[in-house]
Amino acid sequence: MKTKIVILVLFSFCQFCLGQTLIRKPLHGAVVNDSVKVESGSVFNINSKTRSFVNSQGLFDIMAKKNDTLLFLSFGLEAKKIVLTDKDFAVLLFTVKLNTSITPLEEVVVKRTYIKPNVGNIQRIIDTEYFEDEQSSSDNPLMPSKIKYGMDIDRIGKMIWKSFFKENPNKEKEVDYGNFSNIVSKRIHSFFFTNTLKLKEDEIGLFLIYCENDPRAKALLKPESEFELIEFLIGKNEEFKTFAIFEK
Repeated sequence: MKTKIVILVLFSFCQFCLGQTLIRKPLHGAVVNDSVKVESGSVFNINSKTRSFVNSQGLFDIMAKKNDTLLFLSFGLEAKKIVLTDKDFAVLLFTVKLNTSITPLEEVVVKRTYIKPNVGNIQRIIDTEYFEDEQSSSDNPLMPSKIKYGMDIDRIGKMIWKSFFKENPNKEKEVDYGNFSNIVSKRIHSFFFTNTLKLKEDEIGLFLIYCENDPRAKALLKPESEFELIEFLIGKNEEFKTFAIFEK
């Protein structure tokens, strides 16, 4: 009796799995971009944990059904998630347009070198009085003034201004962390990806784009979050590898 029950349960389970497979059907599609020809990439079916590749013509095939979520990744292009509808299966070729990923350029600081003449205390020279002619005399008849040795109000004002409004050298500057994939690939050695995460060389770029699609990613780029970043990459790698390759 127990044997019959076990066989019945197994049969029901097989029927359920078969039914799940049958309701998904091949989806033929193409990945396009306005500027460049798409020649590689990956398509992930988040629901069925399957993965397909984009060929050199930008075409792909993957098993899917209505309400499945597809994630499209390709080098140099922004990742995109699409929830499938009945209309997507009604067309002969399901077309997905990916936008070009704009990578912010790193700020380049050009240092200028100034040659400062060694003239000692220049203020002493400025304050020295000369009386070689009437124009250089402190008592200049061409510019009459009742104050012969008056204070330099402009000079004193500038000194007071600088003393009150001196720039704080310890002021923190806002940091733009830019593109997640580029920063992580520069900060973490490829040895970590190939040996610790067991990724192939051609999978590292796609893996980083896959991680970048997570809303938590950019918050982990701060230097003080390095340990959390490593934990995040390890966790995303386990998730990344749960996707079975459907068709190459």
